[in-house]
Amino acid sequence: MCHPQNNREAEAPTSQQQSVPRGGPKVTSERVALFVLSALLAAAAVVICRLSFENLRNKKSFQTLRDEHEAMKRNLRVKSCNTVQPTCPNPPDVKMNEPCQKCEEGWELHGGKCYYFSTDRLPWERSRNQCRNQHGDLVKIDSREEQTFLELKLREKMNEPEDKFWIGLTDSQTEGTWLWADGSPLDTRLTFWSSREPDNWEGQDPDGEDCVRMGKRGGALDLNCWFDKSCKVPHRRICEKKVTVAHLKCV
Repeated sequence: MCHPQNNREAEAPTSQQQSVPRGGPKVTSERVALFVLSALLAAAAVVICRLSFENLRNKKSFQTLRDEHEAMKRNLRVKSCNTVQPTCPNPPDVKMNEPCQKCEEGWELHGGKCYYFSTDRLPWERSRNQCRNQHGDLVKIDSREEQTFLELKLREKMNEPEDKFWIGLTDSQTEGTWLWADGSPLDTRLTFWSSREPDNWEGQDPDGEDCVRMGKRGGALDLNCWFDKSCKVPHRRICEKKVTVAHLKCV
């Protein structure tokens, strides 16, 4: 008489064991869905980051192109005595004795200034003395437009990656305080340091790197091509001086 009851009791655990697997697939499905959702979100984040980076790079490239365009337009607006050579009586649109801007032979005119790009190499101080002997000084960069002009010029003039040019910027008086050759402080809103520069590396000179050279063969991203360097290392130089005002004459 007790055997049927014992059979029902023996069957009860079997029923409970059969109910467990029915919950298993549900948990697994939820985990798979969560994993897929997480993967999609991660992929979306990567795409957004890449698009943001591309957008930033495109903005910088556009800014560089716009600066280059403005530099060329500004240079074309300046009337140079070297390019305007009228003959009598033509051309009729050229007025005799009209003031114009002129640079000495070997100097290049741009934006009301004359620039000299040397072929010889000297340490920074001697380079500055050579510029002063020519009634100028090592270049002081006052605008993004001027940096654009110089950066484009150096692309043409550099023969190899280390063929850079001294500019008139140094922190030789106080480390980290950058001054132009005329004593004026560097405007921190107008700097064009290359990546991880200035680093004051002491591997070549225990005194560090207290003078600035510029140039990147092939072009610099967003015009950033300033590098600090030991002032004792010979480099080419960029000299700068005021333009000479002359007058057109009938040839």
